Amino acid sequence: MKRVFLYIVLSFVLGTSVFAKDLTRKQYIEKYKDLAVREMLRTGIPASITLAQGLLESGNGNSILAKKGNNHFGIKCHDWTGPSMKMDDDRRNECFRKYDHAYDSYKDHSQFLTTRSRYAFLFKYGSNDYKRWAHGLKKAGYATDPQYAHRLIKIIDEENLHQLDQKGKGEDLIIEKPTGTDLADIDSYLEIDPFGARLEIANGVHYIITKKGDTFYSIEKNLGVSRKKLLKYNDLPRNHILQLNQRLYLHNKRGRAARGYNFHRVKEGESLYSIAQEYGVRLKRIRRFNGVDKNYKPDTGERIWLRNKKR
Repeated sequence: MKRVFLYIVLSFVLGTSVFAKDLTRKQYIEKYKDLAVREMLRTGIPASITLAQGLLESGNGNSILAKKGNNHFGIKCHDWTGPSMKMDDDRRNECFRKYDHAYDSYKDHSQFLTTRSRYAFLFKYGSNDYKRWAHGLKKAGYATDPQYAHRLIKIIDEENLHQLDQKGKGEDLIIEKPTGTDLADIDSYLEIDPFGARLEIANGVHYIITKKGDTFYSIEKNLGVSRKKLLKYNDLPRNHILQLNQRLYLHNKRGRAARGYNFHRVKEGESLYSIAQEYGVRLKRIRRFNGVDKNYKPDTGERIWLRNKKR
């Protein structure tokens, strides 16, 4: 009897309970589906994909990484400066991100996919095209498992998670509050994000149009992109002051325009910079394609190349 009592005491001291039961797949879905839908409405990532990744990466929320670190997507530290924990994965003692709450993990998963250029092509797919998203994640190197895409699709098909990808469309805009003690502060998180709802895409790169009240600080606080990076991503000088209705890219622009956009006919008042911003192409590459320097001013009606000139 003493041993049993000691075991229970130690379990609570270590932060676990002997009475805690592992979540089933369906329990996990019920608990976190609303977060997946919320992130879809905010960023365009299919809810079915987010939830299937959470199920697969966290073992239905029962992995040590999920229980101890609230990390449901197996995201490693990379450039992370927050709390972390070490675990064996592809190599021994690798660094993984650690969160205060599960919903922080969901939000960071969206941030991870929307701000890294290798995933940019995924956002050309619709939020109801979960099969292309699954194969695209594998292609982009999200996981080393050769069957990763098929495993995601299998989970989605078995649980009919693709139905979640239709939520929020038409009049179905209500997201119910998830249950669970680790979601105690979810009310503030589920409020419509004034920045996330404004995310747009050009050439596979996310951007926002600035509005009254926007500052570099407010953008960094809400979207996690620093002033220094915003200036770099948008080819802006260090002393730049934000303007109303300014297009601001949230990660690196592309080295050339999307297929089908070989050149642009200059309209009155346009500059190389405004053209680069319109098509989501780095300004230096525009100059290189056209053999001009930084002081060049295009003429109205001139053809400006957005990709390498066709011979």
